[in-house]
Amino acid sequence: MQKTDLESYNNFPYHPGGSAVKRILWYYINGFVFKTSLFPVYGIKVALLRLFGAKIGRRVEVKPCVNIKYPWLLTIGDEVWIGEDVWIDNLVEVTIGSNVCLSQGAVILTGSHNYKKTSFNLITGNVVIEDGVWVGAKAIVTQGIILASHAVLTAGSVATKNLENYCIYQGNPAVKVREREIS
Repeated sequence: MQKTDLESYNNFPYHPGGSAVKRILWYYINGFVFKTSLFPVYGIKVALLRLFGAKIGRRVEVKPCVNIKYPWLLTIGDEVWIGEDVWIDNLVEVTIGSNVCLSQGAVILTGSHNYKKTSFNLITGNVVIEDGVWVGAKAIVTQGIILASHAVLTAGSVATKNLENYCIYQGNPAVKVREREIS
């Protein structure tokens, strides 16, 4: 029976983009400005994200203790709220539409590992969160997933498949529980 051999791990051909200097500089800015509660000013955070290549709309709020892996792989629309302790682990592109709420502790994952390979190869997939989506507190969105317009992923749920527009999903794995009606 085969066993996992992490010594044989090689994430080739993956490359996050940006120079080594840019990645190191972002690592420290992310740690000192974003992953802390010492800088509550949204404007400074948005300006830094743009400086590092993120495409960001107007009136985006980035709360304290947010972790963003690579801003140059991030697109955010208008009127977006990113709550405390959100982790955007964007090894590849993450696109967030307008009027989206990522609640406290939500996790957006674009990478995983192929557990069927002894070398535990890296697997990546873009995440798209369309307009009006609400990702509840402590919910997880896995790689390669699309959350369609105005879908809701409830607190603590895990999206392992695409979510339909105007539907509410709950559980692990998340399943559709009802339609979303907005009055």
